[in-house]
Amino acid sequence: MKNIYKLAGMSKSLNPGLTGSAKTRPTMKKFRRPLDVFDSEVLDCVYGQYPWDDWERDALAAGVPKDLAGLGRLTVREAYQHGWNDRLKSLCGWYDQGRRMIRLALRSPGTAEKRWQRLLDTDGYRGEYDEATGQWISRL
Repeated sequence: MKNIYKLAGMSKSLNPGLTGSAKTRPTMKKFRRPLDVFDSEVLDCVYGQYPWDDWERDALAAGVPKDLAGLGRLTVREAYQHGWNDRLKSLCGWYDQGRRMIRLALRSPGTAEKRWQRLLDTDGYRGEYDEATGQWISRL
């Protein structure tokens, strides 16, 4: 867990195979504070090198199983992109550079999977899909 990056950023849905030219912007550097969505350093990230990508690489290096590291990556990304509240952002690595998430995944992988999947399923406890109707029911 030597290179944990501050988790904040914005992903872009780019498919490298469909872009005309490769991006040559610098990669994400370490951050000591959360950034907002319009921070130019975040927007300049190269595809695949956003903070959540860095978190996933660090989790894998620490020994977190691949599927669980992928789920954690999605959770980190959604917390940022969907503007979850500060308490949830804290649970998703924003204020400790992701160390707490990695510790949980190593100590209790089943608990980590259950928590992270629930956060994703409810968009940070904002609502959930009604199984009977298939409709989203907002809690806001």
